[in-house]
Amino acid sequence: MPDRRQLERFLRSTLQEAGEQFEEFRKSTDEQLGEARDSYEVAKNARGLPADDAGRAKIVCRRYAEQRAAKLDAEYRPACYEADHPDCEGCAEDVRAGRIETW
Repeated sequence: MPDRRQLERFLRSTLQEAGEQFEEFRKSTDEQLGEARDSYEVAKNARGLPADDAGRAKIVCRRYAEQRAAKLDAEYRPACYEADHPDCEGCAEDVRAGRIETW
């Protein structure tokens, strides 16, 4: 009888540990999938902007309220982007969200 109880405890603890590892793996892959979907959506929005012959995005600058053709960097911010400026932050956010005003 003691051997059977030991076997049951061993199996129970092993299966519980395997279940916990599976749950951690599942959460990790769900997070990675969510990040990949978000990245895809941002890239799709930024690539959908109208562009000039040089490949620059045709946007309306929120800071100076003028039409601009600007290259987008790796984070989809216009070349005229200035860090910590509220209008520039909002512009970059709008580019990523696909709601930037264009011409």
